[in-house]
Amino acid sequence: MTSATTADASGALPRPGATGTPHRSRSARFAGTGGLLRLALRRDRVMVPVWLLAIGGSFASVAGSFASLYPTVADRAGLAASMNANGSLRALYGPVLGDSAGALVAWRMAGFGAGLAAVMSLIVVVRHTREEEESGRQEMLWAAPLGRRAPLTAALLAAAVADLALAALVVLLLTAAGCGGHGAYALGLAVAGTGLLFAAVAAVAAQFTGTARAAKGVTAAALGAAFVLKAAGDAASTGGSSALTRLSPFGWVENTRAYAGERWWVLLLFAAGTAALLTLAFALAARRDLGSALFATRPGPATGRITTPYGLALRLQRGSLVGWTVSFAVVGLVFGRLAGGAADLVGDNEKTREIIGRMGGAAGLTDAFLAAMAGMLGMVAALYVVSSALRPLAEEMGGRAEPVLVAGASRTAWACGHLLFAFGGAIAVVGAGGLGLTAGYGHRLPAVLGAALVQLPAIWLLGGVAVLLYGTAPRIAAAGSWGAAGLCLALGWIGPAAGLPQVVLDVSPFTHLPKLPGEDLRGWALAALTAVAAALVAAGLAALRRRDLRG
Repeated sequence: MTSATTADASGALPRPGATGTPHRSRSARFAGTGGLLRLALRRDRVMVPVWLLAIGGSFASVAGSFASLYPTVADRAGLAASMNANGSLRALYGPVLGDSAGALVAWRMAGFGAGLAAVMSLIVVVRHTREEEESGRQEMLWAAPLGRRAPLTAALLAAAVADLALAALVVLLLTAAGCGGHGAYALGLAVAGTGLLFAAVAAVAAQFTGTARAAKGVTAAALGAAFVLKAAGDAASTGGSSALTRLSPFGWVENTRAYAGERWWVLLLFAAGTAALLTLAFALAARRDLGSALFATRPGPATGRITTPYGLALRLQRGSLVGWTVSFAVVGLVFGRLAGGAADLVGDNEKTREIIGRMGGAAGLTDAFLAAMAGMLGMVAALYVVSSALRPLAEEMGGRAEPVLVAGASRTAWACGHLLFAFGGAIAVVGAGGLGLTAGYGHRLPAVLGAALVQLPAIWLLGGVAVLLYGTAPRIAAAGSWGAAGLCLALGWIGPAAGLPQVVLDVSPFTHLPKLPGEDLRGWALAALTAVAAALVAAGLAALRRRDLRG
């Protein structure tokens, strides 16, 4: 008699996670990996190149900016001395380890680029593992001859392709910008190493958690903890010598010392950490069934306590809202501490003053710096709104929307429950950032808090884009919404330094906001942006009422 769990001749498992399977060859466990990898790369053919161009373009833009802003060794040495003397700046960016243009690029972009590479990697890995299981597509793929380890291996290889392509792009663009040599290779490999390490973290998280959102949250928490460790270490010491810095992957990037006497052996830390985590991920994957998690979801009470769509949205969104609010308060505090010494940090460099003026308005330097930091908080807060506004899409695609709607809730009420926390939660997130900015600066509460809250109409407009795309074109809603938010972030972050034309900067709604403190309020601009956001939301909800679910 043949067992239903016996592997076929190719070594594939008809039913993954079942017990009693005979021993299979190592190659059979990976059967079908190539096909899954090609499928993953095809699905990511738009998303990953956009990430690569955005991250690589940031490196090239910063390299060009530093070359024009600090053309002489004396200029760069003066900047390095002022940056290293400020503990808050060291916590944010790390120490400056050299006085070459490449060393300044490494100081400014190593942590930023490594963090973005980590986010890109975790998205890729979770998308092709836990999201596939959650949506039911992985179960259909198991109908084909497929090795037990093939899905996880293909997802990790897709992340590796993206990270190695990023390393090559960073080296190419830095070389074209005149910052080539060994430093470019060290920086590119360190950034890619961080991406690979957090791809492995995401692979482990996908085994423990039951949903893609939870897997991303766990990995993001690990990412945040690594940054906090590095920041605490750099604030307390110079040169990346703190034990806390050395415990963090971001500290490893720093201690690679690109353009400052490269330490190639530090790259082995990324390799060892990635290998250890991958071993754990594959071991855990072998111990669970398809669709299950090692940390099973606790059963709810026998009698339900959630009676409205708004209560359900609160239960699903409260953790994210609290996390974003606390994070913004901390980041605002750091930015506020920097504002008091903005004039000393900039010095007499007219080009730097011009860049801050483009970002924060033509008022005094301190006011312009505060306005620029408030604008950055606003652009990052747009990511929270997009994520929360797209939560109904995740619920719909995961099959969790139908039971709620069948129970009697209307589509509009169900969606508005989530949108209340998306758009209303933005007030709490940005407000926390404004209060932190005020606390760090030390005074001017109404003006600084107002500078943060004035970002809300632009934030809501990007949330409206997400709602419109969800209602009209759910298949491209996630890519389109994140693409719009990423474009605005890139324009605000890179545009002023790169000297982009005003017509290009005007694509972002944040460009049309008044630069507070220092400029007139311009209530008409705020009203116009809010009206557009409301119209987009209304159009999206109207389309949602008419279309089929999972349409």
